[in-house]
Amino acid sequence: MLDVLSNRTYARLFSAQLVALLGTGLLTVALGLAAYEIAGAQASVVLGVALTIKMIAYVGLSPIASALVSRLDRKRVLIGADLVRAAAALLLPFIDAVWQIYVLVFVLQAASATFTPAFQAAIPDILPKEEDYTKALSLSRLAYDLENIISPVAAGLLLMVMSFNWLFAGTAVGFAGSALLVLAATIPAAEPAKQRGFIDRLTRGSRIFAATPRLRGLFFLNFAAASVGALVIVNTVVIVRFAYAGSESDVAVALAAFGCGSMVAALSLPRLLADMPDRRVMFSGAVAAAVVFVLCGTVLVAGSALSWTMLLSVWLLAGLCYSAILTPSGRLLRRSAHAEDRPALFAAQFALSHACWLVTYPLSGFLFNAAGMGVTMVLLGVLAAIATGAALILWPGDDRDVIEHSHDDLPEDHPHLLEEGRRTGAHRHRHVFVIDDEHRVWPTQG
Repeated sequence: MLDVLSNRTYARLFSAQLVALLGTGLLTVALGLAAYEIAGAQASVVLGVALTIKMIAYVGLSPIASALVSRLDRKRVLIGADLVRAAAALLLPFIDAVWQIYVLVFVLQAASATFTPAFQAAIPDILPKEEDYTKALSLSRLAYDLENIISPVAAGLLLMVMSFNWLFAGTAVGFAGSALLVLAATIPAAEPAKQRGFIDRLTRGSRIFAATPRLRGLFFLNFAAASVGALVIVNTVVIVRFAYAGSESDVAVALAAFGCGSMVAALSLPRLLADMPDRRVMFSGAVAAAVVFVLCGTVLVAGSALSWTMLLSVWLLAGLCYSAILTPSGRLLRRSAHAEDRPALFAAQFALSHACWLVTYPLSGFLFNAAGMGVTMVLLGVLAAIATGAALILWPGDDRDVIEHSHDDLPEDHPHLLEEGRRTGAHRHRHVFVIDDEHRVWPTQG
């Protein structure tokens, strides 16, 4: 897997991702401490609102930002977003009111909503071979999982010798380092796009998403993954501290089990996806996650208990399934659009996937407080199963890249027909099919 880092451009961008993620991890810890210093016992409310603002920024601003910067140089966009994030982080130590937290979090996450889809859309152009791109996706998943483990440890060590306000400086250094690494990378220019109106650019990614069967399925798989992940992320602290009377280190162990499962999947997927289609791998993860949650939740509702070892095993399996669902998604996006449309499509995926979290985060917390762990696991498992069923219906098993289709609406001398070639006397031909200006509707069979 690591041989993909021999590509110097990708190696620099991956390093930029790593240092930015480390900065983000420090920010998470420091923000919680800042909220406690300002709001005291209401800190959890402040953090809850801040996380909601984060998701709203991701969902609402990502397509807008993509449309606004679509004609700009992608390197300048990435560097500019990093510098905005660094500036916002540098201002955070000086906050003395809750509303200032909300404003700076919104600015920082708006910059992230600009950076992340543009970054993700650039990787397929840097690594055109599918095998290399698959390895890059797995490395990216590993980076997120390692950040969840390393950042809290690094923050804890730093807090032993400095105040939490200095963690914001660490965050700024991370984003500044990311900007320098992007500056040093040779990022290929984006494919020249046709001149389009703002509304067309704004909605293009979502229109491609809605018209492509595999991407409609991906949306519901995103929801299945969010249903599984939300229970772990939102409720692990409460489950470990109250249900198991565990310590803070036990909380870290439980979260590490989920992260380790995700890393095992990420390490295995490049070889697995070489022999199995994306669809089978992703649905296997979704089905397994739903079944495990429903079964474990049923055991708890029936009055039995899960041992500590069993809980860690369930969290490990949940992480494995979570990664199996999400890691191949970049391959689907790459297959489903021309290079010029990838930024808009990645922005749509970024917004739509976070919209799923915007639903499952509060739902998981509400269910847990109202009905307990067992009922929450059952209901979220059922939601994951329903979403998986919807994805199975919307994403058919016969998912071919090359599709024969007709163009009865085009004149015989249309450039697309002349370019691709057609059968005599019929506007039919076959090629790799994606939604674009000449192909606005997915062809039906039979």
